[in-house]
Amino acid sequence: MLKYELLPEQLKREGIVEDSDFFEPQEIAEEDILRAHSEDYLRQLENLSLSPREQRKTGFPHSPQLIEREKIIMQGSLDAAKAALDGGLGFNIAGGTHHAYTNRGEGFCLLNDIAITALHLLEHKLVKQVLVVDLDVHQGNGTAEICAGNNRIFTFSMHGKANYPLHKEKSDLDIPLETGTGGDVYLPLLEQNLERLLNQVKPDFVIYQSGVDVLKTDKLGHLGLSKAECKERDQIVYSKLHSKDIPVMACMGGGYSEKIADIVDAHANTYRVAREVYH
Repeated sequence: MLKYELLPEQLKREGIVEDSDFFEPQEIAEEDILRAHSEDYLRQLENLSLSPREQRKTGFPHSPQLIEREKIIMQGSLDAAKAALDGGLGFNIAGGTHHAYTNRGEGFCLLNDIAITALHLLEHKLVKQVLVVDLDVHQGNGTAEICAGNNRIFTFSMHGKANYPLHKEKSDLDIPLETGTGGDVYLPLLEQNLERLLNQVKPDFVIYQSGVDVLKTDKLGHLGLSKAECKERDQIVYSKLHSKDIPVMACMGGGYSEKIADIVDAHANTYRVAREVYH
């Protein structure tokens, strides 16, 4: 998508980042994938042996380049998480592939970078408790399925009640929102629940799915947040985590407004706010 090319250039033009702030991940190790996904599914991806119907469900015609790209995105989130452990904050300018299940992909997601990252950090004892804050307009169904029953990963999803996916999985905390919900309802709900979860779950690491498809202008979102309210959403998340000294890795998630400028500007706000809070 064009936004992946435009967003870094916008951030550099504004002086929010420099070339030296970027890293280029390699393909993720197989052992990291297999903590979250079945070996049979991984082989199907690598051998391009999923059926045409299974490929259509992911939204992509499969190719070696696509599978390579997905593995690089996975490592991008892992590298960003390690950067966050060192400096409090890290970003994957892609990622947020929360619709990928243990044994299948869907919704433009083949592998689940959120689950892969959380499980790697826990396996290597880099953290003790992960909180996933998924504020994409679509429920993080794949993340919920992969992480179900793991008491060291708490999944929290605020999403459109009537939106994709039709069948919702059970996150540790789901907040389904009515069509057209605006910031007057959304922002207090987020603030109250996030504060409560930080006190109850006591995470020492947060993965933030920061999709901007909550915007009123989004073609697929069906919620009613303005760009300013979406920015305030990011301020709530970063301010609360920074005040409690909890490192956070943010991944991009969705954004499908009619105008590409609206998408890029809303995503850029996530970085602008982070700079304001952390510097």
